Amino acid sequence: MKISYQNQIIELLKRTIPKLSTQHKVEFKNIFGATGGYISGKIFISSGKFGVALKLPKKVLDNLFEEKDVNPLKYFPKGHIKKDYAILPKRILNNKSKCRKLLKHSIQFVKK
Repeated sequence: MKISYQNQIIELLKRTIPKLSTQHKVEFKNIFGATGGYISGKIFISSGKFGVALKLPKKVLDNLFEEKDVNPLKYFPKGHIKKDYAILPKRILNNKSKCRKLLKHSIQFVKK
């Protein structure tokens, strides 16, 4: 069974930050054939054919991009790079503590 992009985000959030939806209003919108997760009206996570991407501060992104399997987000193969986003590989998504830490960075970043 194919999981929807929104459900992929919901499952990730439930696994890593289970109380997020009780602390913040989390909304979802379709964007460029993908799904974006929003807090306080600002997107912090995106899920699509590319996988899962987080909006993160430059310092965190710079550290992540040093890892060979972390890539910048492009919604389309020939589209422009979304400079504030990193696509997280499965090894990070499956690492609960690292994923939680990155999600918290993302949420703090968009709430500024």
